[in-house]
Amino acid sequence: MSEDHQKQIEELQQQLQKLQAQGNPQYDGYSTSLTTRYCSAAMSNLFSQRSRHSTWRKLWLGLAESEKELGIDTITAEALEEMRAHLTVTDSDFEVARVEEKIRRHDVMAHVHAFGAVAPSAAGIIHYGATSCYVTDNAELILMREAMDLLLKKLAKVISNLSAFALKWKEEPTLAYTHLQAAQLITVGKRAAQWVQDLMFDLESIEQVRKDLKFRGAQGTTGTQASFLEIFHGDSAKCDQLNELLCKKFDFPACYDVSTQTYTRKVDLVVANAVAGLGATAQKICGDIRHLAHWKEIEEPFEKSQIGSSAMAYKRNPMRSERVYSLARELMSKPTNFANTLSDQWAERTLDDSAIRRIDIPEMFLLAEAILIGLDNISDGLVVYPKRINARVQEELPFMITETIIMRLVAQGASRQEAHEEIRVLSHEAGYEVKNEGKPNDLVARMKSKDFFKPIWGELDNMLKAELYTGRSAEIVDKYCGPGGPVEKRLAPYQKHIQESTTAQLNV
Repeated sequence: MSEDHQKQIEELQQQLQKLQAQGNPQYDGYSTSLTTRYCSAAMSNLFSQRSRHSTWRKLWLGLAESEKELGIDTITAEALEEMRAHLTVTDSDFEVARVEEKIRRHDVMAHVHAFGAVAPSAAGIIHYGATSCYVTDNAELILMREAMDLLLKKLAKVISNLSAFALKWKEEPTLAYTHLQAAQLITVGKRAAQWVQDLMFDLESIEQVRKDLKFRGAQGTTGTQASFLEIFHGDSAKCDQLNELLCKKFDFPACYDVSTQTYTRKVDLVVANAVAGLGATAQKICGDIRHLAHWKEIEEPFEKSQIGSSAMAYKRNPMRSERVYSLARELMSKPTNFANTLSDQWAERTLDDSAIRRIDIPEMFLLAEAILIGLDNISDGLVVYPKRINARVQEELPFMITETIIMRLVAQGASRQEAHEEIRVLSHEAGYEVKNEGKPNDLVARMKSKDFFKPIWGELDNMLKAELYTGRSAEIVDKYCGPGGPVEKRLAPYQKHIQESTTAQLNV
């Protein structure tokens, strides 16, 4: 390292000390809530500068090793050993890279020089034949793959939570809603099974995208491998072998068949569509929970000393569901950004993908993980109020049984059309009393006072049992969420993680 470079590093360190003396950087500078409040250390660390640039070094090492294996004698064993000894970028390395980037205005070349400073025997062969996207693009593919692995485990845990909840409450009758108006009965567990099914779609989508993910490999500046063809003296087979070696080293099935300077940004969009689908599911689930909390039927966990409102002491706001709902809204917007990035890539590449992808790729996964942490916390502690649920069912049940009444009357010889009209009139009268007078639903009492319904008077009270009108709800839940069902089979690879996991705790 030259004296000038060393001097510049010392000056930068002095500047940092001055900034630290002025205040705590944790509180005096902007930082994203995604990493400080909502995400795990694992996901935050994955997209950290140290993780990203250390991955670059692993890629440079992998390239050098592969080139040597294919006959490039200028790459020495000593060079490779020095590279292996410095795969993690240290704080000092970052300072060197910072100085280099200030001079060169190129982050990749800054880190090439920083790596060469600690691995001097390799300084002349680092990045041999490569373009910047060899490290930037391949690193992003590696990081996205690892991020999907983190998401899949957390998603499986949420599915497991809600599946257990569905089985526990599979027989509890509750009002269903279409158009957000009371409809025929289902069960509490049946509604949860609906949530589970949507999450299962997300699990399958992310698994498939992760499975299909390929490597960019070593493709040269415009995807022709011209530089590597030169290195290997026109031996095209060695160009293929190079990428085969790289794929093996970094555990990818293959490289994308065609690249430009980058791997096609269509890949980012495909990943984003799968991950953002989770946001839509989460918003639907939390929207349902918020409505159920409004009706006082089901609540998310609420701590003993938790405060719902600084002014209204009685409040029990569903803030966890609201948080997930809002984060999901942002996640759902990400595919639009990735679509714009793809469409703006003129010819073989423009750099206007660079800055926005530095933001969008990490944020996409940080958002998704924050949502799953929230869903895990909510789903593992949902509180059900059966008596409240039943009270609301009883308000609507007299209307719910009218179709059965029509069928019973017809079986006794009445006209179906006449029965329908009689019930329509009485239902509207009873509804008027409920809405305008605040009285209980007296539809059954009205039927008992009218001779037209005399053939079934003795059956009416027994017909007011909610469990008679939930159809196959319990059976549907058992078949889907129960032993041997689709959920159990799909979650089999994740059982160890599920069993070892504890409920996610939120930073409020």
